[in-house]
Amino acid sequence: MDRLGRPLRDLRISVTDRCNFRCVYCMPKEIFGRDYEFLPRAQLLDYEEIARLARAFVANGVRKIRITGGEPLVRKHVERLVEMLAPLGAELTLTTNGTLLPQKAQALADAGLDRVTVSLDALDDATFRAMNDMDVPVRRVLDGIDAAAAAGLPVKVNAVIKRGLNEDAIVDLARHFRGTGHVLRFIEFMDVGHTNGWRLDDVVSASEILARVADEFPLEPVEAAYRGEVAKRWRYVDGAGEIGVIASVTQPFCGDCTRARLSAEGQLYTCLFAVRGHDLRALVRSEASDGDLEAAISAIWSRRTDRYSELRSANTVELPKIEMSYIGG
Repeated sequence: MDRLGRPLRDLRISVTDRCNFRCVYCMPKEIFGRDYEFLPRAQLLDYEEIARLARAFVANGVRKIRITGGEPLVRKHVERLVEMLAPLGAELTLTTNGTLLPQKAQALADAGLDRVTVSLDALDDATFRAMNDMDVPVRRVLDGIDAAAAAGLPVKVNAVIKRGLNEDAIVDLARHFRGTGHVLRFIEFMDVGHTNGWRLDDVVSASEILARVADEFPLEPVEAAYRGEVAKRWRYVDGAGEIGVIASVTQPFCGDCTRARLSAEGQLYTCLFAVRGHDLRALVRSEASDGDLEAAISAIWSRRTDRYSELRSANTVELPKIEMSYIGG
């Protein structure tokens, strides 16, 4: 438990800080352009180091592991890492923009991946191209979702909603994924890092998102499946599936946060909005035993007091924070 009585249950592992998109709320092109210096390969944890650290986290109570980026599928042979993590017994998922799933979905499923989450912020092609800022058509992501489903992977779809950009996509997305078996989740635009130009006025609240969907398709609430579930769940009254809303800004859920984040070069962050990390790469590349790794993780977590979203104010917005693209959300 940390100092607020929260157990360590979820681990998000970034395998790269690179991405083939330049989404305006994550890796805006004016910052992450052609000459941006990403992490050198030697600084990244290799798959064996990641797997060793993951075992130490599981020994500390982790039950769910999510592979993230940047875009995790741009790292070569990421299915090898999936194969190494699958035997640990934790639920194993991966978050992606979906464009490389047609080539990778079957290999990921065969390696032992349990589920995939695909980011898709609009179905209107012009809006989607503007948001990814690499002129990638929405069809490529939809093909990726189809490939994942064909490989037998359950699919969740995440949509970040930013006012003035894609709030008109809310009902279109709900209509498209109703009845497909894919779970759609809407995410409030968050102040992660300093490059996305976040303003509170740009946040479309969870209540507004739900109202827009419910006006078209009546909803009823669903109980959380487990402590620390970030999305508040709602199902369609007619039985056509469910949606979720992640309301980190307007309805903070810090009190039940059970998530740790491991960056691609081995920094452990105990909050998405953390000011600094804890260096595990130096430890895993030293003579440290597995027991030493487990003890170090336990010590870091037991000192944790993070609750940024509950404290968010005009004063906290300007605090130095890690970028979304660096830690994977």
